[in-house]
Amino acid sequence: MLWLRARAQRLTKESATSTLPHTILHDVCGLQAQAWSAATLGMRARSAGLDAGKVTRALNHDRSIVRTWLMRGTLHVVAAEDVRWLLHLLGPVFAHAAARRHAQLGLDDDLKTRGVAAIRTILAKTGPLTRYELVDQLRNWGVVLDAKTQAAIHLIALAGLMGVVCLGPDRNGASTYVLLDDWVAKARTPARETALAELARRYFAAFGPATVDDLSAWSGLPMSEVRSGIAAARASLAEVSVQGQPGFVLKQRLALRASVRTDVRLLPAFDTYLLGYRRRDPAVSPALQRRLQRGGGWLHPAVVVNGRAVAAWSLRRTGLRGRLTLEPFEALPRTVRVGVDDEVADISRFLGISVQAEVLGPARGRPLPDSADQ
Repeated sequence: MLWLRARAQRLTKESATSTLPHTILHDVCGLQAQAWSAATLGMRARSAGLDAGKVTRALNHDRSIVRTWLMRGTLHVVAAEDVRWLLHLLGPVFAHAAARRHAQLGLDDDLKTRGVAAIRTILAKTGPLTRYELVDQLRNWGVVLDAKTQAAIHLIALAGLMGVVCLGPDRNGASTYVLLDDWVAKARTPARETALAELARRYFAAFGPATVDDLSAWSGLPMSEVRSGIAAARASLAEVSVQGQPGFVLKQRLALRASVRTDVRLLPAFDTYLLGYRRRDPAVSPALQRRLQRGGGWLHPAVVVNGRAVAAWSLRRTGLRGRLTLEPFEALPRTVRVGVDDEVADISRFLGISVQAEVLGPARGRPLPDSADQ
């Protein structure tokens, strides 16, 4: 099961063949992207020779990929061709779900209506603005937001869920916001039933074998809509058992045979492979889960071997140099250590910096020796 999931997520040599960001994102139905640097590394792990510059061009110049609020109401980066129908399907759900939080922040219905309309007008005149620039402009329109709260970003996110704005190019390390209509070509949106079926088919293509609960957890949609989508996509799906529970996978994947090779990937923080299911225990041991989730809402980077997480890692950058620290939670066979070395070299190539790696053992900073080949 884990190998099939890894292959579906383009985390094996056979499946990580594209060099085009929009193709990668289409295949995996987007990547979580509140930490943009992590999202770019997620594309690297699913590619063959992609580099950071090509990702930046795809986002800022080609506009073939788009960063906005989608699944679970969180920031994702998706292929531009997918953003309209996903927003049409998901946006209203999470805009409504956020109403209670909006009220806590002083965003009543009148302020939200005026605020979103003002954001549309302002960005149509100015082009890309940072959050603070946009807040300053909003004051001129009588939309005053409490700077001590998260009211501003929630209002902007609401505009994103409504299909008014998306994130634009970074400016000196700060995100900017632009009109979605200025950034991505308009397109006809399908009926809700059609979009639900497409979401179900695309999810099981990118995450299967998986369950109905998994699709609901990943998308944030209620079970009733998830079941409707699966029923509409049923012709392309095969039923399988997932840890004793009924699940689904694309029919054509049933004939695949697991590779005998060792596929090692260094996945970044918030990687969708670990966020795409209701539970992570099939792929992550309890001890490693505690290491990867240390509070603050962060899911830290993980080393995954044939779909199973075996270690945590981190990267510190200083200029054109970086130090990557690996923290295994089990003895690593030599084949895995070789795969880690290859991944470190590829991260260095992708970022265009020199990355040195160190492996820590259970005790403080002591190198962990290779285990015997397994």
